[in-house]
Amino acid sequence: MIAGQYRSRRLESLSGLEIRPTADRLRETLFNVLTAGDPTALEGSVWADLYAGTGSVGIEALSRGAAKVWFVEAAKPAVKLIRENLRSLEIDRGSEVIAGDVAKVLRRWDEQAANFDYIFLDPPYRLETEYRDTLDFLGDSTLLKPTTVVIAEHAKQFDPVEEAGSLKRYRRLKQGDAALSFYKKQ
Repeated sequence: MIAGQYRSRRLESLSGLEIRPTADRLRETLFNVLTAGDPTALEGSVWADLYAGTGSVGIEALSRGAAKVWFVEAAKPAVKLIRENLRSLEIDRGSEVIAGDVAKVLRRWDEQAANFDYIFLDPPYRLETEYRDTLDFLGDSTLLKPTTVVIAEHAKQFDPVEEAGSLKRYRRLKQGDAALSFYKKQ
């Protein structure tokens, strides 16, 4: 972890490129942007960490004061890994790990009128259509409040979309081989 309650604690990962944890430096940049110098900016926030992989982004959010993080991951080894990472940090509340397809989970949440302060999505880089499909769904869903920030981590050379339904990208940051695209409702 970069900062907060679990600072300097290491998370386990899986070998191979299918589960690619967000690099420490990129995660630090992400949270610096979101907190903009206010370390309490995330306190009490509600997150969805989609295609969660190791859970590093959602766990960082919890470390920085998020009240609740839903981790959504389809790969069984990654689901197990997220649970192990939460257990190793002794995080026993404020998180829920959902094993399942992101599109199906989003549809269920939309039917339940759930909403979030932050939605982070990081599909495997090779699944470029997942970015567009997920952003399109989010842009037309009830999951977003006027202040919800949607963040997509993607390969630097890939550009997901400028707009998707009610979502409009307002910032794009490149770092190393990766980039972050930030979206809000128009």
